[in-house]
Amino acid sequence: MNTLLDRGVIACDTVAPASGPYGPGFKVRLKGVDLLFISGQVSQDLNEVVVGRCDIVRQAEQVLTNLRSVVEAAGGGLRDVVKVTVYLKNMEDRDAVADVRRRFFGDHLPASTLVQVCKLAHPDWLVEIEAIAMVQVD
Repeated sequence: MNTLLDRGVIACDTVAPASGPYGPGFKVRLKGVDLLFISGQVSQDLNEVVVGRCDIVRQAEQVLTNLRSVVEAAGGGLRDVVKVTVYLKNMEDRDAVADVRRRFFGDHLPASTLVQVCKLAHPDWLVEIEAIAMVQVD
């Protein structure tokens, strides 16, 4: 039995448009649940300006604000996030990013992977976070 009801790109007008052939997130609706696959969010505001250049805390705050915006645009919240993948340019920033995550997620602890990368798509980006969320639907 095929339980797939609907799927499509998440429309979110509070984050900058994608710079390539992808959307901010993709939603798959199964019986009673929307699975959200959130594209990597970066420290860029709605006007495509890098926020917090050289400031990992400010960048992590903007990244998680953008991630929250995409999840909310699909009808959920950060408590619906079940998995995150964090890409850092410098592993020494791990603790600072973890502190920001605690502020955004509170006691909610999604599964997580942390990877150090040598580059991100923009030279001023220090962190990128992608996520998977599950949102209950009526």
